[in-house]
Parts: sequence; structure tokens; C-alpha cells
Amino acid sequence: MIKASHNDITDSALLSRFYADQNKEWLGILLERYTLLLLGVCMKYLKNEEEAKDAVQQIFLKALNELEKYPVTYPKSWLYKIACNHCLMKLRDQKINVPLTDQFFEESDSPEDHLAKELNLTLLADCLSELNKEQQTCITLFYLRKMSYQEIVEQTGFTALQVKSHIQNGKRNLKLFMEKKRIN
Repeated sequence: MIKASHNDITDSALLSRFYADQNKEWLGILLERYTLLLLGVCMKYLKNEEEAKDAVQQIFLKALNELEKYPVTYPKSWLYKIACNHCLMKLRDQKINVPLTDQFFEESDSPEDHLAKELNLTLLADCLSELNKEQQTCITLFYLRKMSYQEIVEQTGFTALQVKSHIQNGKRNLKLFMEKKRIN
């Protein structure tokens, strides 16, 4: 049995131990470390404590399943992206009524394709966070929540011209940030 106190063991060491002996208690310790982070992310998107708690449980189940299939190098950012994607898909489904599917990772993807997509999504999320607040809001509402310009105007209080400008400038800046990070 694994002892309860493992604050001195790094995330990478916990994953290495899991991959070595397949003992899911190592993953339990790892996931427990990020419960509050994931709950915060889910609350930010879903705005409902019970939905956020349910989402964290679903994210844990997905993480447990995925960690058995694919090696993960940076668990904190990986879990963060799973949480963001899960919440965005949940919000999108509520708006559009599309069956829940993971559009980012298809079952036919090879582990290499999966890793490449994971890295691109992480890079995109990092770059999105570098945009100014207005651009970030408009890009998120338009592309991820599939809102129209008019709906964004109503939600944000920006004029239609400001929304269009924030989206265009945000797209351009995202592209520049991503190119810059890919070079480095």
C-alpha cells in the first residue's frame, strides 16, 4: 500500500512510478494535487458549482483512461487542457445540441498524432492567454462558443466594430505568438 504523504515526490516521479508498476494509487495522488485547479477551471467556464464538481469527476475518469494509453510529460498543463476542452465542449453542446464528441482527438489518431494535437492545443491555449482581455474574450466567444458578432456585442457591451477589430487583431496576434513560440 502507498503511504498517504507524498508531497516531496514530483509529478514526473509519480507518473514514472505508475508507468513502472501500473498502480493507480500513484495517479490518485497526482490527480488529488490538481483537484482545486480543475475545480477552479470548471467553475470559471460553467459558473455552477455542482456542474463543475461533476465535470472534475469526468475529467478524472478521462485522465485515468488516457494516462494508461499515452505517456504524458507535463501533467499539470495536460490536465488543464483536458478541463478547458471538456468545459468548452459542454458549453458548446448546451448552445448547439450536438452529441458530445471529442473533436480534438479522434479515435483513429495514432499516439504521435494525438501528441502533436495535444502540443498544438497547449500552444494555442498559452498564446490565447497572452492576448489582451478584449481580444481573448472576443476570440473565445466567437470561435469556441460559436457566438455571432451580435451576441458578442450584447454580452460584452463592445460595439460591432470593436468586436470585429478584436477578433481580427486577436487572430493575427495568435498567429504571431504561435509562430514565435514554435521557433523558440
